[in-house]
Amino acid sequence: MRKPTDSRPGALSTPRSPTSSASSSRTSPAGAATRSRAFVHQDLVVCVFEDGATRAEQNLVAAGEAKLVRIQRDALQRALAPQLVAAVERLTSRTVRTFMSGMDEDGAASIEAFLLEPEPLTASVLA
Repeated sequence: MRKPTDSRPGALSTPRSPTSSASSSRTSPAGAATRSRAFVHQDLVVCVFEDGATRAEQNLVAAGEAKLVRIQRDALQRALAPQLVAAVERLTSRTVRTFMSGMDEDGAASIEAFLLEPEPLTASVLA
């Protein structure tokens, strides 16, 4: 697994970013993703996975069965949601309020978005 090395503002570059945690499992919704990155902006964590379609998924898409790939990925997302949310909560020390997932038509790229509970205002911010 490669470390994300994105130097853009808000990009995570640690080896324990949500992308590395989410894609470390063979059962990950990211599948066989060869490129992944994560971005954090205020109360939003976005993980992007590219080149993630498995050979089986590629074969289904080539046979005109992209809908089956989407159904399978959606089911896997629902099954893995608690694990993905737990990983993001552990890595950010924040509570995930909402988790969303999506993929492109051929399954080659996917995105995982996590909305975090707002951080409580501190006394120094209120003063």
